[in-house]
Formats: sequence, structure tokens, C-alpha cells
Amino acid sequence: MMLSRRTFLRSAACTAAALAAPSRLLHASDVTATIDLPELGRLAPLHSKQIKSSPFSVGFETLDRKGFDPKPTYKPLGRLGIKWARVQTGWCRCETVKGRYDFAWLDEVIDSLLAEGIQPWFNLGFGNKLYTPESHTPFAVGYAPVFTEEARAGWTAFVDAVATHFADRVTHWEIWNEPNIHPFWRQQEPDSADYVKLVELTAPILRRRVPEATLVGFALASGVDVRRAQYVAESLDAGIAQHIDRISYHPYSNDPDGDDAVVAELRRLIDTHQARLGLWQGECGRWADIDPRRPKLPWNEQRQAKWVLRRALNDLRHDVELTSYFHAVDLMSYSHGGPTLNARIGLLRGEDCSPRLSYYAYQTLCTLMDGQTELSAELKVAGEGIADRPFRAAGFTRNGRALYAWWSPVELFDEFTPGSVTLRLPAPAESTIDNPVLIDPLSQRIYRLPGKPVGGELTVTDLPLFDYPLLLTDRSVVPLRD
Repeated sequence: MMLSRRTFLRSAACTAAALAAPSRLLHASDVTATIDLPELGRLAPLHSKQIKSSPFSVGFETLDRKGFDPKPTYKPLGRLGIKWARVQTGWCRCETVKGRYDFAWLDEVIDSLLAEGIQPWFNLGFGNKLYTPESHTPFAVGYAPVFTEEARAGWTAFVDAVATHFADRVTHWEIWNEPNIHPFWRQQEPDSADYVKLVELTAPILRRRVPEATLVGFALASGVDVRRAQYVAESLDAGIAQHIDRISYHPYSNDPDGDDAVVAELRRLIDTHQARLGLWQGECGRWADIDPRRPKLPWNEQRQAKWVLRRALNDLRHDVELTSYFHAVDLMSYSHGGPTLNARIGLLRGEDCSPRLSYYAYQTLCTLMDGQTELSAELKVAGEGIADRPFRAAGFTRNGRALYAWWSPVELFDEFTPGSVTLRLPAPAESTIDNPVLIDPLSQRIYRLPGKPVGGELTVTDLPLFDYPLLLTDRSVVPLRD
């Protein structure tokens, strides 16, 4: 995870007044590029309750350490259209006296998310100082309960209690967080054999208490290299695939398009071991302001929003089952072993829970790229007039219509001059485009496009080419504001 979980994160200063404020829509003038096409109107975003299924998740972590006040965030997240939220179970917060469990705080979180149409999925991880007294923080972050009999007994009792309590509300359970790096696997150096032991302790309890459970393993720290690939390979050799259904990974990188090797390597390892495991991108994110620890990187709200779009579209392009953005809201008064800082990484601003540009960008994808939209290998995009710059694209189908995304995967910190491109788009009868429209996900503006398919192909000239994705589809699948 980009941010250390080793220190106490004090409550975000979100106010209830933000819930009563009207949703603020950022216009095209808020971004660097403009589109010279006839405008049809604005996207009418779908609420989470209106969406049946979706690959999009948001990080709702750190509540095990009271990292932010969740109450003002529920309504904005429902309007976001997000369908999943990653929540940490918080052993240290649930069991402050040995053998006594208090799930009241976690009940409130889970029930509040469900009331908005958002399905929580649990990250079952982090230790408890009651069983690992050597922990140097009150929250025992990273102290795995596998090295003493007392810790193992305390862990399995907690897993049994929390699984029994939430069996009818939470079906997806992730076991530990980033065990392949030292900050989240302490006492000893990260070792795949020790992690597999933890999974072997945990999974049977979850299967027994939540028979329909989907179990997620690894939550791998970012940076696919020889050591991480070896860690996964060793775990698969040890039989971890018998206990889990998904592999999750955390691709933190300044380059939102640079994880082709990540997915390829994980899929190669899965295939080599003949394991039937899906892939989840379980945690990723970038700053909406300059990171005080890395001040030379000029992050801002616009670059964050473009990063979010490119990151999510790349996950969809790789046919990853779930993509999760960290975090729902800024984590205020954050300490990283030094001066206190505001971790401005949220889709919502920490001061008042107002939406950032990245919120609207993600909202557009939640509405148009939900479970009704599927990746199509047959809908390959041919771009012309782009020899002088990089180009990336993907084709999808939605309700019998084609949907295309394209962008230039350039470095976000470089100066970028918008260009133009001619696209030749397959438009077969089963997924045609009769009334083409262009969608700018940042401004949520919808534009009319000329042309109709001829011979099963739609050709559109002089389309904008930006450093973030634009979408093209049929007017019939795009909800417009009244």
C-alpha cells in the first residue's frame, strides 16, 4: 500500500453539511483540453442502487485504526455508483479484551454501505497487541499471528467470531495485506511458507462459516519483480490455490499504463500451476496534491483524475475482475514517522467530503462500464495519424452496442498537446453503433459524432486524442440529464 498503516490515522474532518450540498459538476473548462463538437448534454450518473453488478471498488480502509469519519462519506459514495468497498475487519479494534468481541462499529460501517447499494468485501488482516505484545504500535500492523501458539489460537477464534457474525452480509474475504513486504509481515522476514500457513489456518474457518464465500489471497505489494514472482510461485507450489479463489495485487505506480508485465506474470504463474484463480486489482491510488515526501512530483487533482481513468481502463483492458481505488476520502493528519501531513489521495476531499475531478471521472466509468459492459477481443481499434505519439485503445460491448476507449499513454508529468486521430471501429450487427456519441469522462459532457457504419465498420475522422481516455458508443446506452 502506498501509505504506511503503522501509525494512528486521526479522523478525517468531513462535515455532515457536505451531504446536503448539491453535487458539483466540473465542466470542460476545468480541464486542459476542449472538444469542438456539438454537445448533446451531460451524463446522468447511476446510483449504486441502480447498478446490479460492477468491477469497480473503492478503498474504505484504516477504520480499524479510526483513520477517518465514515458517516459523511456514505451518501457521496452511493451517488458515485461504486458497487464494492474494501473494509478492514480490525482485530485490534474488535477485541480489546481477550475473548470479548465488539463488532458494533463494524456493523454500522457494513450496514451503512449496504444501505447505499455498496457491497463490502473484507480484508481480514493485521495483528492484535494482546497476542503479539512485541508490537511497536497499538494496532499491531503487520504482526502476523502465526509464530506462537497463543497468537494462532487468538487469530482463529477471532476469524471464527467475525465470520459467524457477518456471514449473511459479507461473502468476499481477503486474507492479510501485502505479506510479501516487511512493513506488513513482521517478527520475521516475509516468507511464502509462513503466509501459506496463515491461509491454511484461516480458509477452513471461512469456508465453514460462510459456505458461499469467495476467498482472496496475497494482496501483493506493488512492484512485480523476481522476488514477488518467486513468492507467488512458492505459494502456489505449496498448494495455496486449494484454499483461495482470487489473487489480488496492488499496482502502485506513477505510470497507470505500466502493469502489462504484472498481469502477464501472474497469469503465467496461474497457468503454470493449472490453478483456477481470478485476478483482482485490490488497491491503487495517487495523490491529488503534491506528496510532501516526494515534492518533486507535481501531482494535482487533474493528474489524479487522468491517472484514475487510465488505471481503471487498463484493468478492464486486461480483463481483471475487480479494480479498487485507494482511497474513498483523504486521510487527514497522517503521520509517516515524521511531521504530520494531510494524505490527499481521496476521491472526496478530506475537509468537507466534496467530490474531486477524480470522483466524476470514476463516476462516469461506474455508470457506463458496469457489469453490463464486457471486454471484446473482436472489437479491435485501428488508429490512423498517430505515428508521432503512443496510442492505446480497447473495445467493449454494452447492451448489444459497441463501446470504445482510446488515449495516449504518455507521462502525466510531461507537457501534452492534444492531437487528433482517425479511428476505424468494427461495428458488427450484434454490437453496432447507429448513432455515435463521444463522452468526455472528466467533464461528463456528451457530444454528437457524424457518420454511420458502412460494411460493418465505423470510421470517424479528427477525433480528439488526449492523455486520458475518451469513450465512443451509441447514444442509446448513455443516460442523459433532463
